[in-house]
Amino acid sequence: MVLEGKSVFGGIAIGRLSIYNKKENQVKREKITDVEAEITRFTDAKETAKEQLKGFYKKAVKEVGEVNAAIFEVHQMMLDDLDYVESITNMIRTQEVNAEFAVASTGDNFSKMFAAMDDDYMKERAADVKDISNRVISILQNAENGSVTGEEPVILLADDLAPSETVQLDKSKVLSFVTRHGSTNSHTAILARTMNIPALIGIDFSEDVNGKMGIVDGYTGTLYIEPDEEIMKKYEAKKAEDENKKRLLLELKGKENVTLDGKKINLYANIGGVADVANALSNDAGGIGLFRSEFLYLESEDYPTEEAQFAAYKTVAENMAGKKVIIRTLDIGADKQVDYFHMEKEENPAMGYRAIRICLDRPEIFKTQLRAIYRASYYGTISIMFPMIISVKEVKRIKEIVAEVKAELTAEGIPFKDCELGIMIETPAAVMISDLLAEEVDFFSIGTNDLTQYTLAIDRQNPKLDSFYDSHHEAILRMLQMVVDNGHKHGCWVGICGELGADTTLTSTFLKMGFDELSVSPAMILRVREEIRNTKVEE
Repeated sequence: MVLEGKSVFGGIAIGRLSIYNKKENQVKREKITDVEAEITRFTDAKETAKEQLKGFYKKAVKEVGEVNAAIFEVHQMMLDDLDYVESITNMIRTQEVNAEFAVASTGDNFSKMFAAMDDDYMKERAADVKDISNRVISILQNAENGSVTGEEPVILLADDLAPSETVQLDKSKVLSFVTRHGSTNSHTAILARTMNIPALIGIDFSEDVNGKMGIVDGYTGTLYIEPDEEIMKKYEAKKAEDENKKRLLLELKGKENVTLDGKKINLYANIGGVADVANALSNDAGGIGLFRSEFLYLESEDYPTEEAQFAAYKTVAENMAGKKVIIRTLDIGADKQVDYFHMEKEENPAMGYRAIRICLDRPEIFKTQLRAIYRASYYGTISIMFPMIISVKEVKRIKEIVAEVKAELTAEGIPFKDCELGIMIETPAAVMISDLLAEEVDFFSIGTNDLTQYTLAIDRQNPKLDSFYDSHHEAILRMLQMVVDNGHKHGCWVGICGELGADTTLTSTFLKMGFDELSVSPAMILRVREEIRNTKVEE
């Protein structure tokens, strides 16, 4: 039997199919007499759930980095959401029902409410509220969650996998995962890609496949169930070829990023926090092309101090031993919400109060971060990059604030180095005025994820639009060329730090366009290097 779906991460997996059975929480409505004791039961279970999620966060940080682990902090915040908590406690108090029933009912109500919203970010919260509600119910019932049983590694099949379930899996027992639902841009998909597990979504499997032999082809999005001998031999050879390619890639360590006809390009790593530096170095990154500084804010319960930020930036600068480190200033908002910023809910957060808009609106937060970065610059080679720019006016204001920070540090006798200043090109507006912007900054780095989303008017988080989302769209490619041309004409070097930079089908195109730098996830550095070294630009 052959089933077709969508690939989340490439690779070949061969093994037994195992259906991940979630422990369903059977909830009955019961009349209670001691209302306050029942509310205390709920509150205790809620706090236990938050402690569990803190544990998942720490585990996920080690496995997939701070940015991808942030979903567990979102879940902790959702558990403390006043509307959610009051709905549960009010139901217990007024209807005199057990905590399990109140949590289940509220979870269902909130999930339906989120699912019915027009905003796609809020729609995705429907699954999250079900996940946290099930967690609280499991604690109230002293129930265990689903897991992988047996010693033999398996291809895991599930209706869908919540991020908390994915991070709890014993990775040594999972060859691949296959789900009926989910989107190619969901949190779980990102976790799968980061963990290098071949994964498929949109596979409509039946329950009777449990225990049968299977093959996952992560390149074509295909699941083979009980393959015949010929198919099995073909994929065993393909798997061996994949493993051989990985070994060959390791031989590329220490080699230059230079084409067959002598064109060089810088190949840097995108990282989500201090813990990711080791991964960048082990994959031979020439520098850090995108250091997402927002992890410091996402993992903190209050605004991170100048000292805390300085310590993190200094550590990265020192560990990179003089190699370039490009720190992107605070980029929260949209799908990265931070409770203590007290931001109002927005109809369309992707186009709302986010990134540089917050920094320019709240300069005290911005200056604290810039002071920390400039202090850290003394210990390495740091560049600073500003996200979501749409005007020259914004850049001029940023440079005024930078000048104020440098003057303060000089007056205080604190040593620092001058830093290159650059901007993210991730809006069509920035593309169209890139000639003007180039006169104000030292470099451009193109955020292709948001640029594609804004140019095509497609929410990349919406699975219904996956077939319309085209990062190779001619409009995007023309924009990339326009930015390179304008940047070079006015003295800027130009790079890509969006996921498109790791798309090896476009590597030769980027070289021909004249890009100076590509910044990709650490795991992709050697693959992109191989493509560069096998390319002849003139051809």
